[in-house]
Amino acid sequence: MEKITLTVPASRASSGKALAGVVGSGDMEVLFTAESGQTLTIEITTSVDNSRGRWEALFNRLQTVSSLPAGRLTIHDFGATPGVARIRIEQVFEEVSYA
Repeated sequence: MEKITLTVPASRASSGKALAGVVGSGDMEVLFTAESGQTLTIEITTSVDNSRGRWEALFNRLQTVSSLPAGRLTIHDFGATPGVARIRIEQVFEEVSYA
């Protein structure tokens, strides 16, 4: 198991909490809690060692295609593909935008 913490600039405010995925499903769970500020703090626990570069690339990509909300993102990854990871992350951001 590897633990990774990333901090990226946030470009929008939001409120509330959101959850996507289920740890027991075998791929991943993503929890988001909105906070005031200008950053998104991402805490990742993954079963895939040496995956920091993959996560950094994913969040760099997300920054270029959408605005990221300020807050805390907690990810429990159990070998999900980058496509599933992106879907789960976008799901929590969409859900919290309706809060």
